[in-house]
Amino acid sequence: MAKAMKSTGVHKHRFTAMGTPCEVQVESRDSLLAAELARIGEAEARRIEEKYTRYKPTGVVWAINNAGGKPVEVDEETAGLIDYAAQVHALSEGRFDVTSGVLRRAWTFDGSDRVPAPEQVAALMPLVGWGKVQWECPRLILPPGMEIDLGGICKEYAVDRAAMAIMAAADCPALINFGGDLRTTRAKAGGRWAVAIESLDPAKASGGLLQIGEGAIATSGDARRFLLKQGRRYSHILDPRTGWPVESPPRSVTVAARTCVQAGTLSTLAMLLGREAETFLKSEKAEAWVLW
Repeated sequence: MAKAMKSTGVHKHRFTAMGTPCEVQVESRDSLLAAELARIGEAEARRIEEKYTRYKPTGVVWAINNAGGKPVEVDEETAGLIDYAAQVHALSEGRFDVTSGVLRRAWTFDGSDRVPAPEQVAALMPLVGWGKVQWECPRLILPPGMEIDLGGICKEYAVDRAAMAIMAAADCPALINFGGDLRTTRAKAGGRWAVAIESLDPAKASGGLLQIGEGAIATSGDARRFLLKQGRRYSHILDPRTGWPVESPPRSVTVAARTCVQAGTLSTLAMLLGREAETFLKSEKAEAWVLW
C-alpha cells in the first residue's frame, strides 16, 4: 500500500515489476489521491506481469507454451495482443516474431565472447516462425516445442494500460515509467515533464534530456546486452529469420509517439532494420533520436 506523501508537488512511487525498475509520478495537492493513483498504476503493471509471464503458471502465455500442441482459447485482451503481434510480423516481413524467444537457448548476451556455434542456432530454427502457428481468434495452436513470448510488447502495453487506469480514476498529471518506456497522462501544471535518455557512455548518467507534455517515449538498444569476439560486436537484437544478430544496428533508438506501444514498436522495428533504421523512421515521419 502506498503511503501518503507531501501535500504539494510531484509525488513519486517506485517499485519493481516485469524485471525492471518502475516509477509512477503524480502531480496533485492531495497526497492521499496521489498515493492511490500510484497504487492503481502499480496494480496494472503487476496484473499484466502475472497474466503474460512465461515463467509461472499464472496466466495465458504459460498455458499456451505448455499446451503440448492442443488448442488454447484466449480472452479478448490476449487476442488483441496476439492480433497486434501478427500484424507487426507481417509489416516487418518476419523481422518481429513472438516465437523467437527460444533462441535464448543458444544466445546469452552477457558481454562475453561466447558466440554460439552455427549448428546450435540452426538446431533451434525449426522452433521459430509465426507462420507455423495456427491462430484463428480466439483459438491458438502452437506446435509442440515452440513458445510464444509477448515480452516485446507487454512492457509498453503495461505502461499504456497503467496510464489509462490512472486517467479513468482522476484528472491528474501523471508520468508512468516502466524500465525507461514511459507515458504521461498530460503535461504538469508547471510545464512539461523532463525525461532523461540513457547514455551509451557508462561514465555519464544520461545522454540528454527530452521535454514531454502528453504522449509516450520508448527506447530500444544494446548498450548493456551484447557479445564481443575478436573485435566484432554482436547485438542482442536477433533476426528471427536467421537466428543471428542484426547486422550493424544503431546502439540506441528512442521514439516519441501518442502511445507507448506505438513508440516501442517503431523503436524495435528500427533496430531490426539495422543500417536502414533512420530511413525507416523518416518514412514513418517518426519523432526519433538515433545513436550509433
